[in-house]
Amino acid sequence: MPPTQQVAIVTGGSRGIGRAISTRLAAQGAAICVNYTARPEPAEALVAELRAGGATAIAVRADVSDAAQADALLEQAEAQLGPLTILVNNAGVSAPATLETYDEAALDRMRRVNVNGVINTIRAAMAGMKGRGYGRIVNIASNAAIGTALPGTTFYAATKAEVLILTKRFALELGGCGITVNAVCPGWIVTDMARGSATEAEFAARVEAMRERTMVGRVGAPEDIAAAVGFLASPEAGFTTAQVLTVDGGRKDYIGHG
Repeated sequence: MPPTQQVAIVTGGSRGIGRAISTRLAAQGAAICVNYTARPEPAEALVAELRAGGATAIAVRADVSDAAQADALLEQAEAQLGPLTILVNNAGVSAPATLETYDEAALDRMRRVNVNGVINTIRAAMAGMKGRGYGRIVNIASNAAIGTALPGTTFYAATKAEVLILTKRFALELGGCGITVNAVCPGWIVTDMARGSATEAEFAARVEAMRERTMVGRVGAPEDIAAAVGFLASPEAGFTTAQVLTVDGGRKDYIGHG
């Protein structure tokens, strides 16, 4: 399928990794639906930037943890842009916690966004993709899902591990219909989420600590993840499915013996 016929939804697509993915796919010729949940300003600003560069782009508000809103997201995207060919499930939330500070409500919210959001959007998109015999689905997970030792990420990692097994199982279900399903596991990426409420000094120390944990000697940028997604979302990736691509600079702090 030529790039000019590509239509992509990027959930959580207005900031950080999502913004970089939206920009990358637009550069590859796709029309972009930038999904957001709570903040219209970054989404509208990105859409304006993409349009100024010659791309076709819209912003659509939807909370993908709600199945009805996921359905509406797909309907709006296809009504304005055309049949969906690329779905990037990037929307996610994180709530740091240990066993001692475990918060059931926080874990429930992470599951609804990080896991149910993936299920809801794929269920919304699959009928059209099946009918056309083509689709590229990329789920953004985390290297926490495969066992990094960063404190406070246990329950977040559990939700992202669910994303990995769903990726493989959905790839099995949809592969015969020309639909590929893959996951990208980012390492520590410099984003607003990673910065949190840290001061400049605290964030600089955090960056240095994470840099030392990588084989390549640097932390990640959103564009590093976007590059991986760009391949997996392309027509050329038709023989690549059920895969988990870890993009973390060669992290050295994994738990376990595997």
